[in-house]
Amino acid sequence: MLRVVSRIALTSRLTAVSTPSRKETLRIFTFRTDLLFTSSRSLVIPMEAQMKEWGLSGEEIKKGVEELMKKTTNMYDQIAALNGDQVSEALSKLTEAHRYYGTQSCVYDFPSQVSADKSVRDASVEADRVLSDFSVEMSARKDVFDVMCKYQETCTPATPESQRLLDRVIRDGKRVGLHLEKEKQDRIKEINSKMSSLGIEFQNNMNEDKTALYFSTEQLKGCSEDFIKGLETNEEGKHKITLQYPCLYPVLKQCCVEATRKQLLITRYSMCKDLNTPILEELVKLRAEKAALLGYPTHSDFILDARMAKTKDTVRKFLSDMVTKMKEPLKAEFDGFLKIKERECAENGEEFSGVIQPWDIYHYMQITEKEQYSVDTEQLKQYFPMDVVTKGLLQIYQDIFNLRFEEISDAAAWHPEVKLFSVFDKTTSAFLGQFYMDLHPRDGKYGHAAVFGLQPGCVKSDGERQPAVCALVCNFTAATADKPSLLYHSEVETYFHEFGHAMHQICAQTEHSYFAGTRVERDFVEAPSQMLENWCWEKESLKMMSGHYKDGSAIPDDLLERLVSSKLANVATTTCRQLVFGTFDQDIHTRESADTAQCFSDAHKTVMGNPAPEGTNFAAQFGHMAGGYDAQYYGYMWSEVYSEDMFQSVFKEAGVLSPEAGQKYRRCILQPGGSVDAFDMLKNMLGREPNSDAFFKAKGFA
Repeated sequence: MLRVVSRIALTSRLTAVSTPSRKETLRIFTFRTDLLFTSSRSLVIPMEAQMKEWGLSGEEIKKGVEELMKKTTNMYDQIAALNGDQVSEALSKLTEAHRYYGTQSCVYDFPSQVSADKSVRDASVEADRVLSDFSVEMSARKDVFDVMCKYQETCTPATPESQRLLDRVIRDGKRVGLHLEKEKQDRIKEINSKMSSLGIEFQNNMNEDKTALYFSTEQLKGCSEDFIKGLETNEEGKHKITLQYPCLYPVLKQCCVEATRKQLLITRYSMCKDLNTPILEELVKLRAEKAALLGYPTHSDFILDARMAKTKDTVRKFLSDMVTKMKEPLKAEFDGFLKIKERECAENGEEFSGVIQPWDIYHYMQITEKEQYSVDTEQLKQYFPMDVVTKGLLQIYQDIFNLRFEEISDAAAWHPEVKLFSVFDKTTSAFLGQFYMDLHPRDGKYGHAAVFGLQPGCVKSDGERQPAVCALVCNFTAATADKPSLLYHSEVETYFHEFGHAMHQICAQTEHSYFAGTRVERDFVEAPSQMLENWCWEKESLKMMSGHYKDGSAIPDDLLERLVSSKLANVATTTCRQLVFGTFDQDIHTRESADTAQCFSDAHKTVMGNPAPEGTNFAAQFGHMAGGYDAQYYGYMWSEVYSEDMFQSVFKEAGVLSPEAGQKYRRCILQPGGSVDAFDMLKNMLGREPNSDAFFKAKGFA
């Protein structure tokens, strides 16, 4: 997942889905440009010359934000003052302002997602709010917009990418109403500021949620011994289950006590309900109002006008056609679940309801996978220790994309577990950028899996290239007292996906920060990473990133064969869950207001055949709706169509570890960033227009 945080005027900055708190002192992290890379033990990140410290105090964050806003305002004032022949400097000055602000701001807002110190997180959240309001102010600078319009009338940009940037700057100015009368401009500015603050509040409520349930060993019947041993217990000897993924999913998948699964899922679906439901419903109203002021029928129309899909009718047809296509396969899978449930109820002396409930789905999916494909996820994860998976993953990416990674072994960061790597082109030794890896849960940390862009890769005003820097932030199963971190195969897949976003950030070689890394059309942004998930289902690559945690032995051939075959297990159910989210998203964003709990329940019933649990509101913890995917969640499925076309047509034919195919992919898809339309990138990669044939073949519905 990538999180989107609205930032500097006429553009946006992309950032990227628990263990007990530990009292650790944050170490200072300093960035300098006057240092040169010498070895893997050198701490070097060629960012701004100004000192940047991940260990800033709350007061230092506040002062840093004030200085950043002061300097950025001055840069915009200089653009607004241009006249006559000076207007020819406008685009280069605006480009530098974008780059400077996007590079600097992360040091103040990113700690809100990862710092172990709550006071620092709180200060960073406040910084995020202040910077977001400031970004709205800058985006409403009509004086700057007018200068850019004069530039468009009188000047010709030097390169095609600069021309594309100019077109986007003018388009974005109009999308915040700078071509409208002042009354409308002011209201749009007010709406943007309010929406930005609400989005930050929504995410912070989720990050700070401490909800936990306690269950007896009997109530967790079916859960693995290793899992239960790794849980905290209270004075009564009951086990603590939080709502974070490493706790949540093992119980929903393994526990054969329906009452436990029901209580846990309802609690998760009620997470932040009282806090975030009014926030999301206010966001829906504000988005609809803004769209109307800009002349669009709905928020969906406004959003999609700048996406590959272009219209809400196209998206509606895409989703409804998918739902129709999945109805019979979904019924067949649910019929299989019912048979298992009936048998399990009889074995446990429980009454059989004859219905698959939302809290049943993960459980019976897992049993189906185990019985139909003989894949035992608990047995399988013993072959995926974190260090082995990481080593294999890094090697695969290096081999395919002709890269070299070097770990900065003495690097300081925001937490002792965080690692830092530098990335080089293997052939030329050119330095491309760096990435952090923060892989395990802790209190107050961002609770899903995402890549956060910390510095855009682009060309600076002096002609030197600024390398990209990003952070991979995940919440994978942590080590226990007697075992290393062992990953479920689904976690391996997530790892591969998110690392793909990191490589997209680093391998892009654009001129301008506006197009850096993953700044492609939102309904294409997941495609590069989705394609790379395929390596988690290929024998050759699986062997490279697995080995038993005790002796390093390979996954037995028969188990490996069964795992690969299980890719089609429950495919209709998993596809339909994505369709629920996409349908819900389009529903609430084609209205002026919405009862989000009812809309989600209706979408769940339409697609899955049953409503969401009564009294819950999944939408209140659906971070995508406040984090930049509004009216765009369909993009996960939309982009998967393209990802399968690329994989089947290029890598499957050439070989999944083919460096030739990998370098073509790097050149055609990763390197352009957002400087080329996604559809054109696909045509360059495929040698033809993309189609959905490979997608349905991969799903078993060809």
